[in-house]
Order: sequence, then structure tokens, then C-alpha cells
Amino acid sequence: MQRIAIMDYLFEHKVHPTVDKIFNDLYPQIPTLSKTTVYNTLKLFADQGAVQVLTIDEKNTRFDADISQHGHFKCKICGEIYDLPKEYFSIIPTGKVGEFEVDEVQVYYKGYCKKCRQ
Repeated sequence: MQRIAIMDYLFEHKVHPTVDKIFNDLYPQIPTLSKTTVYNTLKLFADQGAVQVLTIDEKNTRFDADISQHGHFKCKICGEIYDLPKEYFSIIPTGKVGEFEVDEVQVYYKGYCKKCRQ
């Protein structure tokens, strides 16, 4: 039940939440939930390829249930993270690239969102 609630939360809240955000939002409905459970569940989901782990900065690890190929944009002022469709960045190859075998690509942009530029 807790795992389902965590996955549902990720699908319903496309804000790229941290473990703390997920825990704080779900705890009132699931008082038996612990941060350790949230962390372990997200690790399981990531290991199974069900969520993306975002490490845009050293401060927070965030999670994304959208596992399609896309990039992310982080506003330097408000800290919000937005999805960027893959059309906004060059096609980045996976598979054999030179002598390397690429199985994961993460694209991050940083700058200022529309709201903070005003």
C-alpha cells in the first residue's frame, strides 16, 4: 500500500519531489510511513527503471516518474525544476559510442524561469 501511494504521488505531482517532500505530503494520510520507507521504495523503483533519479545539484536528489527521454531545467532563483521535451536538445546517442557503452543520459539546463524573470 505504501509503495503504491508513493508511486501515485509521483504520477500526480510532477514537481520532481525529494524524499522529504514525498514523506511530508504523504505522512498525514499514512501515519505509519517513515522516511526510510520512502527512500527504500524510491531506490527500488529506480533500480527497476520505474523512476528517474535526478541529481541536478549536490543539495537534493529528486525523483521523476516520467521515464521517457527528456531533459530538465532548474531555475536558479526559485529552484523549480521543469521538464524539457527532447526536442529542446540535440539527439544524444545511447548504445555504443566510440569505445563506451552508454545506457543512461541525463540533460540538465539551469537558468531563470519565466516567473522569476518578470
